[in-house]
Amino acid sequence: MRVFRRKSAGAPDGTTQDSPGAQSPDSPAEVKQPRSAAQAAKGRPTPKRSVAERNRRQPITGSGSRSRAPATPRTPEDKAKARSERGRKYEAMKKGESWALNPRDRGPAKALARDYIDSKRRISEYYMYILVLLLAAVFLRNKTEQQYISPLVLVLVVIIVIDAQVIRRSLRKLVGERLPGESTRGLTMYAVMRALQIRRFRMPAPRVRPGDKF
Repeated sequence: MRVFRRKSAGAPDGTTQDSPGAQSPDSPAEVKQPRSAAQAAKGRPTPKRSVAERNRRQPITGSGSRSRAPATPRTPEDKAKARSERGRKYEAMKKGESWALNPRDRGPAKALARDYIDSKRRISEYYMYILVLLLAAVFLRNKTEQQYISPLVLVLVVIIVIDAQVIRRSLRKLVGERLPGESTRGLTMYAVMRALQIRRFRMPAPRVRPGDKF
């Protein structure tokens, strides 16, 4: 935009045009350029793209091998103590002591479910034995035995489903009588999985025998 001034006395004829860089006498010597909103918020200018990418490619602190602290060598006494502690915890877990149990085995409802399963003999308890026999029969490739495998597997599945429903109803009734207000969420699956395990390998170990009152 061009600005024209009025001709003053003593000035030569013609018009004078202010150049874009001309400064008025009233304006300061230097005019600071206003900062953008992003610069004002960060308090620093936005870095160039090449600089930002170079900063992102810097190695993560502590990922190098030098930053790793050397492993402290364990003495034979420490190893023996750790082995003894593991053995003590294992024996306590077999007995069902609460401090040594895994989180999934803790709680009075889980203890009641274990006693309920261990107090009876079930067909599902022999599921693993039958499964091993079925696998052996599959590898034998006997045509006479092959035709009985699929129906037998189907019968086992039906038995397990029926047994799971019986366990579910019995546990809900038992928990309602002995532990009123206790949650039974996940209790049926926990009890069914224990019933499918071989008795001698159950953990925690059974506290009651088949036929015992609990």
